[in-house]
Formats: sequence, structure tokens, C-alpha cells
Amino acid sequence: MKESYSSTTAYHSIDEIRARKAMLEKDIQADEAKIGQKWHSLFKRPQALSKAATPSQRMLSIVNSGAGVLDGLLLVWKLYRKFKK
Repeated sequence: MKESYSSTTAYHSIDEIRARKAMLEKDIQADEAKIGQKWHSLFKRPQALSKAATPSQRMLSIVNSGAGVLDGLLLVWKLYRKFKK
């Protein structure tokens, strides 16, 4: 049971096709801008590492990172013990 999700539109003139093409190009450019913005936000330096960060923010960042590392090590240890046999 295949469903087709493509929609077909009946165009009656070249102007309708050009208008649709222009609208689609505008939508594509807007989507590319959103994707670019999100991509660059992935690699943005954390606020806790900036020079304007307070010492408490830096310490909290270190504690959070340490807790993540400890959690990862515990997971690896548990998996090792489980699959060792």
C-alpha cells in the first residue's frame, strides 16, 4: 500500500510557474538561513568560557563537565563488567 505525497498543481500560464518558482526559491533561501544559523550556534563558544563569565559560572561549568565524564566512566565500567563474560 503505497501512498503518494506529491501534490500536483495545474498551471495555466508561464507566469504562474514563474511565481511558484520565485516563492519556492524564497522559501529555500529562508530555510538555508535558518540552517546556517543553527549550524553556527552548534560551534559557539560556551558562555562559561568567555572572559566576561564570573568565577562561579566557570566553576559550575567545570563541575558539570566533571560529572559528565564520571557518568561516562561509570557507564563504560558497567558495560565492561556485563559483557566481560
